[in-house]
Amino acid sequence: MFPDSPLITFEKEGSHVRAWINPSTSPFTADASEQDHKYGDLTTPLRQRGLECTVEFGLSDYIVHAELPDGSSLIISPPQETSFEHSELGEPPASWTVTRHRSVEPAVYEVVYDSEPGGPDARHGGNVQTLLAAVDERLDRLDVRQRQERSADELAAGTVLYRAGFVPAVAFGGEQYYRLPSAMTDPAEQRVVVTRAFDLLQAEGFNVICEPALLDPSLPPFRTYEMSLGDRLGHLAQAIESATHTGEVVPSLSELTAPGDGVLPRVVEILDTTAEWWEGFGDEADYRYANRLRLVAEELNSYAVELQAMRGDLADRHAVHPRKARTPADGVSPPAPSSSRVSAALASSPSAGQRTVLAGAPAEPSARTALPPARPSFSPGR
Repeated sequence: MFPDSPLITFEKEGSHVRAWINPSTSPFTADASEQDHKYGDLTTPLRQRGLECTVEFGLSDYIVHAELPDGSSLIISPPQETSFEHSELGEPPASWTVTRHRSVEPAVYEVVYDSEPGGPDARHGGNVQTLLAAVDERLDRLDVRQRQERSADELAAGTVLYRAGFVPAVAFGGEQYYRLPSAMTDPAEQRVVVTRAFDLLQAEGFNVICEPALLDPSLPPFRTYEMSLGDRLGHLAQAIESATHTGEVVPSLSELTAPGDGVLPRVVEILDTTAEWWEGFGDEADYRYANRLRLVAEELNSYAVELQAMRGDLADRHAVHPRKARTPADGVSPPAPSSSRVSAALASSPSAGQRTVLAGAPAEPSARTALPPARPSFSPGR
């Protein structure tokens, strides 16, 4: 496995399947992972603020331990030395306490949050969201950095899940996750989608945990990942960034704006076609969606027309960029502008070779892209 990669965990609750993307910041063991995931709604927000978190066993149940920049520690604990019922039954704790400790001078001990019976926050019981709000407020006053934006690897994992058929969603506390479509309740159909996502994530080098019951071992491995249309278009921005003359930029804009078969006109066509198709369901809500799609298509078409005009203005300028022009000292003369779609299609995408395995093309040998010999029963990918 790769410790710095996000950990993607698939879980099923009732008839619904979810996929959670959590950064993995410590050496992985199966037991630790299960407990970490149990408290993932606590550890994920803390790690997003740059804190090192561990899930440890306390007096009678697991606790969350986070190291703070000032040398103190934050302890988030369910009731200890009480009934084991909620642990045995898998039920969430009925209350929480959050304390901050530092044993060296200047010593610190403070209660940040206490929702046990008789505590100042008892009315909130086991509500995790109010607990996190209190913790966030205290961390803000301690000048702990704000939550980090999702890393490039987390975004890449989300893209794989999205393309596999999952739907992005946000939990009540603001944590992002992915789920199967709400009406997809057939277990066999769910296994097909989860297996596809599992294989593609492992092929991309991610660490993955999935219950065996959610996978279909009879399916052939999804070992190829066709370069997406977005990736194939990614070379346009790269070409513009390196261009030294307007004649090198115009072909990229032309691919977007060409009347009839440019990217934007095709997107408008897709939206109009989708609107007509969606409308066929016949419900009142379906007509609203169809009308909204047509409005978006109309607005996008107006932008496409405006961009066509701007592309023409840039073409008329036909000049070298003053800040990107190559000088004779470079020993290279400015390249001739290229308008060939063939050369554009052959240009490599900025993301090619990073998180994309091309169908029919062997990837360069690396631990990042090596495929596992088989789907594990319940273990992290690689």
